[in-house]
Amino acid sequence: MANVLIRDIPDDVVEELKQRAKFHNRPLQRELRGILLENARRPFGDIAQRAAEIRLKLSGEHRSFTDSAELLREDRDR
Repeated sequence: MANVLIRDIPDDVVEELKQRAKFHNRPLQRELRGILLENARRPFGDIAQRAAEIRLKLSGEHRSFTDSAELLREDRDR
């Protein structure tokens, strides 16, 4: 198995993860491994489908969604 190092995680996020690990009565490393495995094995289509459902629900509330690519281009052009 591979090892992964993740840097620059905000302190409040680390504290939350420690609390989750404590709640599940396991070390932080095992908690993180479980979170990564669970999310990596979730089919991407499920996530995309859920995002589409949320977008549809919110669009009924008279909201508009901008294309983030356009906003990024504008920001880079400054």
